[in-house]
Amino acid sequence: MRYYTMIFICISFLTAVACQNNEPNTNPEQEEMEDTMNMEEDKEQAVVTNVAVSGSENAYTFSVTIESPDTGCDQYADWWEVFTEDGTLIYRRILGHSHVEEQPFTRSGGAVEISADTKVIVRAHMNPLGYGTNVFMGSVNDGFEATEISSGTASELESQAPLPTNCAF
Repeated sequence: MRYYTMIFICISFLTAVACQNNEPNTNPEQEEMEDTMNMEEDKEQAVVTNVAVSGSENAYTFSVTIESPDTGCDQYADWWEVFTEDGTLIYRRILGHSHVEEQPFTRSGGAVEISADTKVIVRAHMNPLGYGTNVFMGSVNDGFEATEISSGTASELESQAPLPTNCAF
């Protein structure tokens, strides 16, 4: 009888341990494939790669570096913008032409009217593809770091003025 009791206890213990992990099994190959798919999507978008800020409170100049798969006026990075976490557009710098032969490129704009501790997001827009998910977030005081946001974050800004009126080349 003791023998069967020990077997029952062992089986109960192993069953309990096996049932504790309710997480789905992770497959490293599947995760790598998903990461590759995300990188492929990123290659189709304009990506902010650096943000530098100069000036003084309520009159900052942002210098934003963008890498984008421009092909001409049919597909190009057409603006970068600064907005708050709640989706309020603070500043938008319209880019009047494609940058096929100049990658990455940096363009400055301002005056950006924020305080030194206001946390903002800087992102680029790709005509006709829209916003990507790779952005820079931070404040003048704390600096800016690359991060990722949801593709639907503040999507209503896409139709808010100012908007480009044409593409020179």
